[in-house]
Amino acid sequence: MTNPPPRRPGFGDDRGALTSPSVVWYHRLVTADADGESAVGGAEQVARNGLRQIAANALQSAGDQVVNAKTVLPWILGGLGAPAAFVALLVPIRESGSMLPQAAVMPWVVSQPRRSRVWIIGALVQAVSVLAIAATAALLEQIAAGVAIIVALGVFALGRALCSMASKDVLGRTLPKGQRGQISGLSTVVSGVAAVAIGLALRAYGDDLSPEILAIFLVGASLTWILGAAVYRTIQEPPPTSDSSGGAGWWREMIQLLSHDAPFRRFVTVRALLLVSALAPPFFVTLAADYGSTTISGLGGFVIASALGSIAGGWISGRLADRSSRRLMMVGAAAASLLVIAVVVVVLLTGDPRSSRSAAGPTGEPRIGWVFTLAFFLVSLVHVAVRVARKTYVVDMAEGDQRTRYVAVANTAMGIILLVTGGISAVLAGFGEIPALVFLAALGLLGAMLAARMPDVSKR
Repeated sequence: MTNPPPRRPGFGDDRGALTSPSVVWYHRLVTADADGESAVGGAEQVARNGLRQIAANALQSAGDQVVNAKTVLPWILGGLGAPAAFVALLVPIRESGSMLPQAAVMPWVVSQPRRSRVWIIGALVQAVSVLAIAATAALLEQIAAGVAIIVALGVFALGRALCSMASKDVLGRTLPKGQRGQISGLSTVVSGVAAVAIGLALRAYGDDLSPEILAIFLVGASLTWILGAAVYRTIQEPPPTSDSSGGAGWWREMIQLLSHDAPFRRFVTVRALLLVSALAPPFFVTLAADYGSTTISGLGGFVIASALGSIAGGWISGRLADRSSRRLMMVGAAAASLLVIAVVVVVLLTGDPRSSRSAAGPTGEPRIGWVFTLAFFLVSLVHVAVRVARKTYVVDMAEGDQRTRYVAVANTAMGIILLVTGGISAVLAGFGEIPALVFLAALGLLGAMLAARMPDVSKR
């Protein structure tokens, strides 16, 4: 009887691959699943793809810490003398700008047989945009600098939109359920470590960071996207399993999905109510300033605080999301809301910020300054859990091109919702931070209740 020819390791036969370095390291980081891995190419291929996605996503996230619309970019605009109106545009352009176009570009993305190429294009667009911001920081001033940075940030957001859509599709194509959340969590941990290093480097310059110095950091950040693209190019994708046609017009398809697909509509609704963990931190910062707290002031300090939340939350959040991303969204929304309510109670019990300054501790720091520091860190940690959970949920709830459509439509809808919710909280903030925080906490509690009624799409 003739023996069958040997098969290549990683393509259905894992004999000899289980002891390869990539498989050993991958299974030290991620829970092994022989059946799931064999369904998407085998242990060797899954391990290589998983490690490369961790590396590429971590490189992108490290670059994100430098091109931060809440810390670094406002610092640059202030140093260049740009009007405050440009600062107000940074977060809406970066966040909503990366979400709103996704449904429109979805037909083109779906038509691409290799979604990793879409990610590479998006990464290179971001790299070029960051170089443009660096050049602006070094060469321009005032209104010209503000216009140039806003335009470059808009192009950057488009590249980010492409990476967001492609990364979830590649994750679903190349890794089995039960490992996807862990990959997202590990990427967050690695990027958090890089962000701590960046924050320490920024703090080494003190509070006198000039735009020219930050331009050097931006050039370094652009290299992270270039390196990420090089890593992503080596990911092995399976061939498409469905007709990669654009289908109906993107606006019509968006309306159809939201109106006729009840599980997807419920997911989008819950995701919108989870904004409490994303929108509350700036109010903690302004409250700290009102009470004279300097604990988390300074550019490097903000970067480090956010990074520590990523490190602490990334690892455990990924494993919890693979067990039940629905439950993690529910718990995260409830935890963020209760945290916000606790801060509100402390502020109301403390009274007028001016009187609290007179009750400062021995170092001159107000006695409740630690409350804002702790709240900022904890809400950053919870936000990591919420973000990993929602990413894992949308990847697990669909297959093939339907996943791409879900991601694109959900993000476009979220771009609109973010603008509306941010506008409402901004109006309420005109009456003080407390009304805005109460509004966000109420949204989060409602989101936790609705998440409890969602179907569980995770593997276990």
